[in-house]
Amino acid sequence: MHQVHRITLDDALPLLAAGRAKAEEIGVKQTLCVCDDGGNVLALHRLPGARLTGVDIAIAKAFTAAGHERATHLFNEAPDGPALPGNEAFGISQMLPGKFAVFVGGFPLVFDGQIVGGVGISGGNGKQDKAVGAAMLAEFEALAAVPS
Repeated sequence: MHQVHRITLDDALPLLAAGRAKAEEIGVKQTLCVCDDGGNVLALHRLPGARLTGVDIAIAKAFTAAGHERATHLFNEAPDGPALPGNEAFGISQMLPGKFAVFVGGFPLVFDGQIVGGVGISGGNGKQDKAVGAAMLAEFEALAAVPS
């Protein structure tokens, strides 16, 4: 038997706060999502003025990152991408329409070698989404380093 780690709402809220702070610092209206290891939304925050479409996109990015244990932008690189017919990412995107994101902004949350969830960021360009994602991941790493 092995130990299973879980992320909770209490874990997710500081990640949203870190993401919001970074988004505001760089002046981008974004939507931020944190999901658990099953791709279920734990917390979602749409900053004032963020696009309506960002909600579904952020959820899809978090779901994809958690479900496939990798950053979403990696699906546009070899060997799995780009997301065109004949490549893995294309097939998966066809099986999970509207849920599978293959562009920048989704990052897995890993604790003790296990995927415990994912974060999704939508609303900026790729560089901005990565910056906000990095802030959320840094907060997660800081929380994970605190002994329980």
